[in-house]
Amino acid sequence: MKRKAFLKTVMAIAPITFFGMKLNALNKITETLENTPKMPALFLGHGSPMNAITENEFVQGFRTVSSGIETPKAIVVVSAHWETQGTRVTAMENPSTIHDFGGFPKALYEVQYPAPGSPELARTTKDLIQSTEVLLDDKWGLDHGAWSVIRHMYPKADVPLIQLSLDYYKSPKEHYELAKELAQLREKGILIVGSGNMVHNLSMVHWQKLNENYGYDWANEANNKMKQFILDGNHKELISYSKLGKAFELSIPTPEHYLPLLYALALQDKKDEISIFNDEPVGGSLTMTSVKIG
Repeated sequence: MKRKAFLKTVMAIAPITFFGMKLNALNKITETLENTPKMPALFLGHGSPMNAITENEFVQGFRTVSSGIETPKAIVVVSAHWETQGTRVTAMENPSTIHDFGGFPKALYEVQYPAPGSPELARTTKDLIQSTEVLLDDKWGLDHGAWSVIRHMYPKADVPLIQLSLDYYKSPKEHYELAKELAQLREKGILIVGSGNMVHNLSMVHWQKLNENYGYDWANEANNKMKQFILDGNHKELISYSKLGKAFELSIPTPEHYLPLLYALALQDKKDEISIFNDEPVGGSLTMTSVKIG
């Protein structure tokens, strides 16, 4: 075989070989975890930290969605409230409950959610993600984006819980592609939760209507378009949200509360059903809209 023809053959085979090797490596990473029926993926609008200790329609929604899910072996949460340089995953045995807010009643600061961590799942998550280096973190714990919603779903705090951070240097598309690398966990009994808010503009909150289901016109417009894109499976538009006009500019002034939605959507496959719940605006410029995938 001539040299040019040989090189052409090698180049044609190499991607297939590499893909096969990569797939085998990923399979080895998760082979110690038993297969289970596929778990759903969730995006939860967490809203005010006060939802942690308030009885309302939203916490009822969290309970209802968890009651329809087989108890997971463990939970991975991507929270709006853990932004880092690079990507990190909590890897301690007993993560602390972080009260990462100010100006709230003493009762809220007294809440503890002593769910165990899972260093093993943290290492598996680190190894599954091939697109970027993931650091094992032993300092963060569980922020309110995680525990304020999960405590309503699993009040006994007996399901292991880890957090995956948001790298603030990554683009929305890079976050979406990273999340796809976690898809195998859904078939291993792991519940993956994005926690944020689809519409989140604290600078424009109507504080007198914070406890009312009230939304500004632009917030309702963006939220309705987001829901339609979600139901249509149009992830491309959701990834490129910055190009969708003024309503989206006002609704997503900073990306951290929106990006967890992309982590959940990235895990969707063609067979997954989509359901939307807790679909209400609050305080004019926030929405509690939540999504169950699968």
